[in-house]
Amino acid sequence: MDDVAFGPLDSTGYSPAGPEESARANRHWWDGAAGAYLTEHGGHLGYDAFVWGPEGLREEDAGLLGDVRGLDVLEVGCGAGQCTRWLAGHGARAVGVDVSAGMLRAGTELGVPAAPASFVQADARRLPFAARSFDLACSSYGAVPFVADPGRVMREVARVLRPGGRWVFSVTHPVRWAFPDDPGPAGLTADRSYFDRTSYVERDADGTVLYAEHHRTLSDRVADLVDAGFVLERLVEPEWPEDADHVWGGWSRLRGRLLPGTLVLAARRA
Repeated sequence: MDDVAFGPLDSTGYSPAGPEESARANRHWWDGAAGAYLTEHGGHLGYDAFVWGPEGLREEDAGLLGDVRGLDVLEVGCGAGQCTRWLAGHGARAVGVDVSAGMLRAGTELGVPAAPASFVQADARRLPFAARSFDLACSSYGAVPFVADPGRVMREVARVLRPGGRWVFSVTHPVRWAFPDDPGPAGLTADRSYFDRTSYVERDADGTVLYAEHHRTLSDRVADLVDAGFVLERLVEPEWPEDADHVWGGWSRLRGRLLPGTLVLAARRA
């Protein structure tokens, strides 16, 4: 991907953002934000743990992936690689891929002993792996919410999975997009249409996209899976733990006890 010049943040809001400008912007944004992100959220995520979202649902409790021992497993949008290292530690031949060299680099600097895992910098829409290379693919808030053409990611994952391979990923719950991204009382009143798929975008003074997230409805997510050749097996909406008082962006106990914040979809390649 070609580099472009990025200026300081000038505006935020909802506006269109295309596939390539979203990819460039988010690669640049995560390169710059890697250190701060891990400083803020690393304690909650752990450094070699598998956490499905801000609610804190851990894979060892959820069991959504099943036994990964001896499997070839791909983590899509691995960030600093916490989940990839967890997979390797549980016996998988684990590979993590992320668009951001900064996030991958930050992961190598965590200094946490772990079972060997491999990491590759690449766009999730163009996975640099041969067809039928993996038994299982997974993603915890990686790549899918940040691409304007998520169907392309689904098709790429389907391509690199072996027949019968599973694909399990989490995203912001689509319902959450109808509400302000506010952990307090203001975040409890819907102010947008759930069916408005306009992206959330941050731009500089020249109009260059600095960051983008893309909303799709629940039916959109399912359709993308089905169109790519997957059979949907399970939907999971983690509940906010009663004893959890932390705040993560727009996520909080106040909102979590009333509204779903995370959606996990589990599917199998036909």
